[in-house]
Amino acid sequence: TDRNDLDDQLFDTFAASKQLLRQEPVQASDRDHLKALLKVAAGGVVFSTIQKFQPENGNVHEELSSRRNIVVIADEAHRTQYGFAAKTLKVKNAAGDEIGAREVYGFAKYLRDALPNATYLGFTGTPIEKNDVNTPAVFGNYVDIYDIAQAVEDGATLPIYYESRLAKVGLSDEGKKLIADLDEELEQDELTETQKAKAKWTKMEALIGSAQRIKNIARDIVSHFEARQEVFAGKAMVVSMSRRIAAALYDEIIQIRPDWHANDLGKGVIKVVMTAASSDGPMLAKHHTTKKQRKSLALRMKDDGDPLKLVIVRDMWLTGFDAPSMHTLYIDKPMKGHNLMQAIARVNRVYKDKPGGLVVDYLGIAADLKEALSFYSEAGGKGDPTLLQERAVMLMQEKLEVIAALYHGFSYAPYFGADTAQKLSLILAAEEHILGLDDGRKRYINAVTALLQAFAIAVPHAQAMNAKDKVAFFQAVKARLVKFDSVASTRSNAELETTIRQVIDQALVSEKVIDVFDAAGIKKPDISILSDEFLAELKGYEHKNVALEVLKKLLNDELKIRAKRNLVQSRSLMEMLEAAIKKYHNKILTAAEVMDELIKVSKEIVAADDEAKHMGLSDFEYAFYTAVANNDSARELMQQDKLRELAVVLTQRVRENASIDWTIKENVRAKLKVIVKRTLRQFGYPPNMELLATETVLKQAEMIANELTQ
Repeated sequence: TDRNDLDDQLFDTFAASKQLLRQEPVQASDRDHLKALLKVAAGGVVFSTIQKFQPENGNVHEELSSRRNIVVIADEAHRTQYGFAAKTLKVKNAAGDEIGAREVYGFAKYLRDALPNATYLGFTGTPIEKNDVNTPAVFGNYVDIYDIAQAVEDGATLPIYYESRLAKVGLSDEGKKLIADLDEELEQDELTETQKAKAKWTKMEALIGSAQRIKNIARDIVSHFEARQEVFAGKAMVVSMSRRIAAALYDEIIQIRPDWHANDLGKGVIKVVMTAASSDGPMLAKHHTTKKQRKSLALRMKDDGDPLKLVIVRDMWLTGFDAPSMHTLYIDKPMKGHNLMQAIARVNRVYKDKPGGLVVDYLGIAADLKEALSFYSEAGGKGDPTLLQERAVMLMQEKLEVIAALYHGFSYAPYFGADTAQKLSLILAAEEHILGLDDGRKRYINAVTALLQAFAIAVPHAQAMNAKDKVAFFQAVKARLVKFDSVASTRSNAELETTIRQVIDQALVSEKVIDVFDAAGIKKPDISILSDEFLAELKGYEHKNVALEVLKKLLNDELKIRAKRNLVQSRSLMEMLEAAIKKYHNKILTAAEVMDELIKVSKEIVAADDEAKHMGLSDFEYAFYTAVANNDSARELMQQDKLRELAVVLTQRVRENASIDWTIKENVRAKLKVIVKRTLRQFGYPPNMELLATETVLKQAEMIANELTQ
């Protein structure tokens, strides 16, 4: 590659995969080291920057190896892999006077001088096909094309949205003309070769970096970023035209938010990532970072839990740097072509449920984005590099209409002027309404999730900010409906992690986590949740659909806990529960009737607990009792007392013979099986049911294996 930071990044990645490579990769430290590494008869995985192939004298690099089994892989192959033809450069003396000319070639020629028989393979996200720089001309035809459209479709990257905020910070007509002129000169990549271009760049830097404009941009970035952070957890990057502007912008931002600043590199919300020398003056020098310090800042930026949320850069981190949670890129620097395409890709990384990235334009780069796309499309790539933020706003409006349709016949308008108590009762009424619709909960949760993704991208667009209160209401109802979802309660924290934050309704702010009782607006009972009093209260509850969801969720959770202790009992009760709910979904039972069915299941659970106590059995003994009493012939032949005695003996014998890890030790399992069979025969268990009972007892023993061996 052509940059030290990229070279380090690639080397570190490969060095971590030594087992796959079956050899130790090596990073060339200088030209002599590189030569020594390549002058070998076989093997070797070598990392180097292309600049190390510059000949020390003249225009021909010495041949380092004539081997044909060398593969050269060039990353970022669109950048410095050119120059087969000679260029004539003017030679000047110290005073700047022209004193002659010399011929130079590009790195592509020097590399092939050194390794003439190697196979060359180039990787690039932004190939260039122009007369003087042409990626396919250097590497041959495309072997494979994996474009933006495909990557977004596959879920490998996310769509990038574009928002112009040029009007918010202003740039004079003179500034706009200067940028257009400079764009033309940027094409030539010889910007600093002429005093004229230098003067133009200086003038433009002064315009873009004028004190008032930097103040405006600082204000806009702070308000824009904070508005996005409210609904969308993540990080952002600002690209400045010069180091001076980057440092000045930092000073202005910390004037507005002093608590974002910290002298310590390991603290603070905002940092400038750049190098500086003491000769640059104190304003820039204080932001100087070493390679090691930049590495630690990169780690902070990639760590979601770290307070560092915003970085200002000029050139660094615009390629090869990935912080997946980065959702916004503020561009205040003239950029074109592949450089622009590479920079905007900082925000398209997949991260949790991040819906996409946003590029905020302060300089009017829309035309440059179109031009960059035309190069990209000509090379066979499909898909827009960016989508207008308005697309997200339209999608948000569409989803708002879908949700409004679900509230047909229910007015939630009074919510926005209500006090806290009224708001809570309106949320309950809204839950009742949604649960009364066909498949209402699922449809509503899906619609609000889709709305939030569009809303997160659309913020802080005026239409999104206008819809914020509605979104907060819809989200509050969703948060409570989710609590009734028996699947959600079994998910791990990682699955439930989200970047899209709850849009907070200040009237409802509370540190308390919503539980199923809060969600239903029901006082949590002090006594058992399945007591007669509580079940009677639920049955008489005003919001029948909500009450039904509460009971369904409570029973589901209760049976899941019991399934770990008592296999047979929980299975039969779960079948009763599922049968009742199925009848309700198929409209065979009304909400009131299914409520009676669920109360019947509740009473069965309580009755089972009472039976265990009445028989004087522990939880384990009762579990084995239900396992052996699970058929009519055993109950008729042996009667309750004998079955009870069998359960006690089985518990004791299984406990005595179960060792640690017995569930995965075949010999111990086989021994236990024999013991269970012998015990059943000893007590006169019906022979035709013996096999089934043995399997059930062993399954039950497995479920409580850990407790049995303690």
